[in-house]
Amino acid sequence: MAKQIIQNQDVTPQEISLRPVGEKYDASKIDKLEGLEAVRKRPGMYIGDTDERGLHQCVFEVVDNSIDEHLAGYCTKIEVTLHVDGSVSVLDNGRGIPVDIHPKWKMPAVELVLTNLHAGGKFGQGAYKYSGGLHGVGAKCVNALSEWFRVEVYRDGNVYAMEFERGITKKKLTVIGKTKRTGTLITFKPDPQIFTITTEFKFDILANRLRELAFLNPGLEIILKDERGDERVERFYYKGGIEEFVRQLLRNRDVLHPKPIMISGKRTVTVGEKEEEVFVDCVLQYHDGYNDQILCYANSIPNPDGGTHLTGFRTALTRAINQYARQNNLLKEKDPTITGDDVREGLVCVLSVKLPNPRFESQTKVKLINGEVEGIVSSIVYDGLMSYFDANPSVGRKIVEKALLAARAREAARKARETVRKTALTGGGLPGKLADCTDRDPANTELFIVEGDSAGGSAKQGRDRRFQAVLPIRGKLINVEKARLVKVLDNSEIQTLISAIGTGIGDGEGEGAFDIKRLRYHKIIIMTDADVDGSHIRTLLLTFFYRQMPELIKRGHIYIAQPPLYQISRRGRVEYVEDDQKLSKILIELGTEECQLRNLADGRVLTKKQLAEVLDILVVLERYARAIQRHGGDFAEYVEHRHKKTNELPQHMVRIREGNEEKVVYFHTEEELEKFAEGNPDLQLFGDAEGEEEAERPQKNGIRRRSTYIELHESKAISELLLKLARKGFNIEHYSAQDKPLFELIEGEGPNVKVRPLYSIPEILQAVREVGSRGLEIKRFKGLGEMNPSELYETTMNPATRKLLRVELVDAIEAEEMFSKLMGEEVEPRRQFIEDNALNVRNLDI
Repeated sequence: MAKQIIQNQDVTPQEISLRPVGEKYDASKIDKLEGLEAVRKRPGMYIGDTDERGLHQCVFEVVDNSIDEHLAGYCTKIEVTLHVDGSVSVLDNGRGIPVDIHPKWKMPAVELVLTNLHAGGKFGQGAYKYSGGLHGVGAKCVNALSEWFRVEVYRDGNVYAMEFERGITKKKLTVIGKTKRTGTLITFKPDPQIFTITTEFKFDILANRLRELAFLNPGLEIILKDERGDERVERFYYKGGIEEFVRQLLRNRDVLHPKPIMISGKRTVTVGEKEEEVFVDCVLQYHDGYNDQILCYANSIPNPDGGTHLTGFRTALTRAINQYARQNNLLKEKDPTITGDDVREGLVCVLSVKLPNPRFESQTKVKLINGEVEGIVSSIVYDGLMSYFDANPSVGRKIVEKALLAARAREAARKARETVRKTALTGGGLPGKLADCTDRDPANTELFIVEGDSAGGSAKQGRDRRFQAVLPIRGKLINVEKARLVKVLDNSEIQTLISAIGTGIGDGEGEGAFDIKRLRYHKIIIMTDADVDGSHIRTLLLTFFYRQMPELIKRGHIYIAQPPLYQISRRGRVEYVEDDQKLSKILIELGTEECQLRNLADGRVLTKKQLAEVLDILVVLERYARAIQRHGGDFAEYVEHRHKKTNELPQHMVRIREGNEEKVVYFHTEEELEKFAEGNPDLQLFGDAEGEEEAERPQKNGIRRRSTYIELHESKAISELLLKLARKGFNIEHYSAQDKPLFELIEGEGPNVKVRPLYSIPEILQAVREVGSRGLEIKRFKGLGEMNPSELYETTMNPATRKLLRVELVDAIEAEEMFSKLMGEEVEPRRQFIEDNALNVRNLDI
């Protein structure tokens, strides 16, 4: 066999993931503790901060429930879809949440699960054995924090549906159709009253976590779709599990040994009066770099802060390598002691444990605290490593030699670090190039790291000297990805940077080691030109901070200034623009100033403020129109299907294809949809059973028809926007193009007046943009030095008008891979990256 596998007992990751528990999953397996009121009052206790991280945590809480179904052996596919109205759906093909009446609480189990805190099937009744959602607050927390929340359950041949608003049941459980499939579909829209910072989901954040889950659960297929803008779809499916995960993490590195070391094992522990099994999977491999990456998971939940399983692994690794080195006389008397830091240099490891009753520090599950896990992981990893080294002595010798090199370099780096620190303290203090600020409170101060002397001069003259310091950087910094710490500390620009920031550098203790308490500025702002050289210097600085001062990034102290790309001038008005979206907004503003709109229905001319309000609505409607078109519908036709009495838009859409012809049918209610589904069983609107062949599907009048059912989550938002237009005097019945003009766009006054007839509501937006773009001059800024001090301050440094990007470590795996690929020794991955992304370049310097 090609794989190198050390196993304490016969068990595979697939066996752990896909072994059905064997007990019946129904309402009796659900237990209830209390209500949901506390969640909305103190959401931070349940999902962490209500910022971007907390927003995405809501999706992960729902996905974790589907993962639990997979771990129990019933789910093989999960689909996550981002909708244009800001909602998100999670669909799985598990058993479906139970819908029968709970024997104790006298309500459907699905309602109990989604409305009562600490109610769920994971508190020991046997429905789930290796679950991550043991706090029992996942999906119901999301329900409480959602503007609206909808669940569909495919179970027992029926499709059940239920709706909630902010955790309160709005539509009781009803049957809306028949199906042969099983599973659960949850759709929710985050409540802007709770998530005040942002309610916009980021595709990449979701993709990175879902990719992790696919690696950790071999055989599970996860699909992520984005219906906003140009549709994006990614599929994650990995048969090789965490071994494939480690190989992918190291694909841009030169590895020390060709095949990963794989260690799997299980131990029995006593929990209460029951004996339970704990499974450990550990895959590790060394590369020739200097940084380590250890990813820890408990029941597929990432633990970025580690915990008892990480402690057990570190202990075992240090002990095993030292033990092997002593046994084989690989250590000389003059050699320094090999520490834990030394044996982890150049290590990539994925450590996954599955245990029946995981305990975490909080609902965000960043740290595992089960005490018994430390000894279990330590025992399995130590035994596995010692057996592996005995069977592969050449690999064992290479690993010991690398650890020894790291130990020697660590000693040299410690001395160099102390020298840099002492120079800063005794050699005149702060570097001469630093133009410091007068305020000495770090919480109030900012450090601008500026490229070159010319930009540095403008920044020094334009800054607010009270709280803004400026440090010019001359030439290129050393690439810390390719150098040991000793060489990094020899670079004069790096020494200047370390002295100015004040924290010291790197891990460890003693003089010169990193200490966050010595930080001199709470905002460190990288300000470089918008050209190739500027991007390179910014990347070198980010690599330095990521590798040597990662705590500054984790605590949110590193920022990137956003100088404008363009200066737009038209008739004396000057604007600074950083992206196309802002440009479109400016075109509309300029057009609004130059024209008026007359509504021919009543002859009224809109004021500039009224026209601006109408255009804001039309911009959002334009985005929704594109979404309806992507579904296969026509937006104008969709609007015409408004309910004549309530003015509500259809919530469901079915595309039916018969031969080469396709038609679209809309439905306002689930009852209408259910009636249509019963009358057209051949369409199987709610999907086939898993594995059903095409030939087995029923036909109508001998003709096979195909259908696509789409739930239009955006219907409510579109209805509200159309209602706003109607209140402003716009006849929605005439939304699409008419034979006669509906409006007139008036430009100029007196004899120079121009009147343009408009035949539909959407045409208003297009016409105003055209007016705004006339006579526009666009100038592109390439260097910060091109701006005078006052321009630079107003556009890039003034806290009231500037735009800063805070650097955040959202996905450590993606960050590690990107720094290795773009800044590492290997040329081929970098060339491949450039080729793959060449067509995506927007601003190319030649």
